[in-house]
Amino acid sequence: MTAPGSWLSAHWLALPGFVHSTVFILALSIVLILSVAYLTLWERKLIGWMQMRRGPNRVRLFGIPHTEYIGQPFADVVKLLIKEIITPARSNRVLFRLAPAITLIPAFAAWAVIPIAPGFAIADVNAGLIYLLALTSVGVYGVILAGWASNSKYAFLGAMRSAAQIVAYEIAMGFALVGVLMAAGSLNLGVIVEHQRGAPFHWNMVWLFPLFMVYFISGVAETNRAPFDVAEGESEIVAGFHVEYSGMGFALFFLAEYANMILIAALTAIFFLGGWLSPLDGYLSADSALRHLPVPYLGKAVGLVLGDGTHWLALKIFALLCVFLWLRATFPRYRYDQIMRLGWKVLIPITIVWIAVEGVLAWFHVGPWRA
Repeated sequence: MTAPGSWLSAHWLALPGFVHSTVFILALSIVLILSVAYLTLWERKLIGWMQMRRGPNRVRLFGIPHTEYIGQPFADVVKLLIKEIITPARSNRVLFRLAPAITLIPAFAAWAVIPIAPGFAIADVNAGLIYLLALTSVGVYGVILAGWASNSKYAFLGAMRSAAQIVAYEIAMGFALVGVLMAAGSLNLGVIVEHQRGAPFHWNMVWLFPLFMVYFISGVAETNRAPFDVAEGESEIVAGFHVEYSGMGFALFFLAEYANMILIAALTAIFFLGGWLSPLDGYLSADSALRHLPVPYLGKAVGLVLGDGTHWLALKIFALLCVFLWLRATFPRYRYDQIMRLGWKVLIPITIVWIAVEGVLAWFHVGPWRA
């Protein structure tokens, strides 16, 4: 009798390539949407535990017993769907409605070149790094359009503050990625991960630690997360660029923030933490069970869809997301001048200096550049 895993594997391999891509895109989109939804719940629960309170603990999943608080994201979606969408009378209606989509779509489109396992990417392109830099730069247009199209001084001021912050920290992120490019010698994300193969001592985080810190801090600022959430200020600009949005318009900005958090965590894991590579690499035998997904009966089929090592990438993303939430629960909001000084006068000079140090290390074949 043929094992279920072998039967599924044979049929999956027999399907044409476009079917594989379509299934992969749908599966990845569903996982991202659910991850964004439950990240909002995990944030409230984790910060609740840090502050010695319960957080959400009432909404069951479709009334199923012992699923308290699991249904909270679905309740939030229903609540936002039935809320009235109010458009300001003198706003630019087309751009007002388009801005949330411009903010959200790049966060999902960027996953087209992100490898979740060896050889498993929707588009395995050699210029993946440039594609990511281009896409992540588009999100700022949604913020600017939202503030300008609202025809509100509060929204416009919040948009300008947020745009200036994003531009400043985007430069620091770009310089940090120059260091990653110098280390890997390739713009392909899969090659960047493979270049870190070996024990964790080979990960870019070790040799490029200052760039790792700059990239992650800049990622927190890029997503307008605390302590860099100057897009909103209760005492002067209320909710910032999305102050005039309600219902699903507001929800799209909210989801874009969390989708960008997951994206930044994934990119940090790929560029500096070895991506799908195991932290036990170099210490495990090639046939160790820890290298594979332990899924009974469907192991081969799931491996064909998800790939070997996807669970390690997911764990690294989860750990980095917890740091995002930890920062929000710990640090007070910075003043705007402090944020701009950190971006222009601290982070950018650090990246420039370390790129020069990296050039010296490469010249003398030290570390990742040894022959």
